[in-house]
Amino acid sequence: MSHKVIQALFDDDDVLLSAVKDLRDADYHIDEVFTPFPVHGLEKAVGIPNTRIAITSFIYGVIGLSFAVWMMNYMMIQDWPMNIGGKPNFTFAENMPSFVPIMFELTVFFAAHLMVITFYMRSKLWPFKEAENPDVRTTDDHFMVEVFTKDDSSDLETLLKKSGAKEIKTKA
Repeated sequence: MSHKVIQALFDDDDVLLSAVKDLRDADYHIDEVFTPFPVHGLEKAVGIPNTRIAITSFIYGVIGLSFAVWMMNYMMIQDWPMNIGGKPNFTFAENMPSFVPIMFELTVFFAAHLMVITFYMRSKLWPFKEAENPDVRTTDDHFMVEVFTKDDSSDLETLLKKSGAKEIKTKA
């Protein structure tokens, strides 16, 4: 049996949200939703689980903090100790107050830059990647829901029309 992709186009975000809820209640698998702006509550209605990206941000921050401590200890205490402004240079702990801004900045630097790289890799966004948007109107003022189905699509199309879809396309 062949798989079909049904694409339903909507012109209002509230209608889209209620249609997505109707589709989920009818046990249809929503593959993708294309919107021109974020729709509040859509990720919960589609059933997308919470992201774990905050955990990776914390880990990247800890890596940045560790790198800052190692770098300052090596440069300012072990390799080339300098007496700057009468500050002692015998141990890292004695210089800790003056190192706090550097530790903060490297923590933020590592977390921010590695998060951007992680986001692009996770989203499969590469430089010069072609857009995967099936309809250019979804970047302006329309909303699209893609639903995969193996069964007869007439029930699904009826449900989508009843839910307020303005246009329905079927792709094999």
